[in-house]
Amino acid sequence: MYSYAELKHFAKQIFLKMGCSETHAETTATNLLSADLRGVDSHGVARLSGYVRLWEAGRINPTPNIRIVHESPSTAVVDGDAGLGMVVADFAMKVAIEKAKVAGTGWVSVRNSNHYGIAGQYAMQALEHDQIGWAMTNASPLVAPTFAAERLLGTNPIAIAIPADKQPAFVADFATTTAANGKLEILQRKNQDAPTGWMQTADGQPATDSNTVKNGGALLPLGGDRQHGSHKGYALGAIVDIFSAVLSGANYGPFVPPFVSYVPLHPNPVGEGLGHFFGAMRVDAFRPASEFKSHMDNWIETFRKAKTTSEADQVLIPGDVERQATAERLRDGIYLLEPVVKDLGQLAEKFAVPAPTAL
Repeated sequence: MYSYAELKHFAKQIFLKMGCSETHAETTATNLLSADLRGVDSHGVARLSGYVRLWEAGRINPTPNIRIVHESPSTAVVDGDAGLGMVVADFAMKVAIEKAKVAGTGWVSVRNSNHYGIAGQYAMQALEHDQIGWAMTNASPLVAPTFAAERLLGTNPIAIAIPADKQPAFVADFATTTAANGKLEILQRKNQDAPTGWMQTADGQPATDSNTVKNGGALLPLGGDRQHGSHKGYALGAIVDIFSAVLSGANYGPFVPPFVSYVPLHPNPVGEGLGHFFGAMRVDAFRPASEFKSHMDNWIETFRKAKTTSEADQVLIPGDVERQATAERLRDGIYLLEPVVKDLGQLAEKFAVPAPTAL
């Protein structure tokens, strides 16, 4: 087990060695470790070496000039100048929040960015302002739309954070695929198969081998197949792609840059880098915030009290599992798989910084 502080400090040192400013290294390390705290192990320090490889390949600019290139009172397009996605996303979400303070809502589409970690971290930034936060991003094309035998979409997550009063906030954060690619990476490290419905082979056949996507197969939209509603997952992923990239001028669909550095970029890009989309909605632009949050408490309590299918179960509110994981991991530490520990040790040696020490 490793402490949050130890892993965050290590990640920050690596980003500083890459040439990031103190502020950008702090922002990136904080956002990266938020995934580990919330139990999203696939998007935390396990991805640190992936960002390093993208930087070594010249695809991440450690000193970006992030700027607004088009705007209205309530909207903006942000160019991330190929910066680390966590830094670009943090900038863009703050723009959305400030616009919402003035106009009631703020909407920001982003181009020329990179992988930004977990979406929920950005949506949650709106909560302290009594705003509802939205965050989406397109991603490496690993997903076959319903009935397709080729990879055209990413896992394209959606996150929405809604404030309450005495109850904790409602925080939904989910991929638009049956499972995120990071879950496959964890299974690969454990040498385990995946459940049926996560993937298909290159010729469209169901598959459970966790290496299927690496071998030319594809992830499946939420639902898995048409009979179980995969057309809905496909539609959700498409919406994220359009809002994040077609709207901003980023690459979309199969043209999105892959996260892995050894996979070549598309020879005919249609935009600049990866795309994101952020929103902030001021609650009092709709009704008094105190009234809304009181009713959100009632909404949450109503669902928590729902009759369950068994005495051992309880209806959960989106965000409950992640909050529990955060409390436990701050108290007990963060467990890392042995391949991740080895990976971090190699980074420590490469950049001549002390490796994280286990508790």
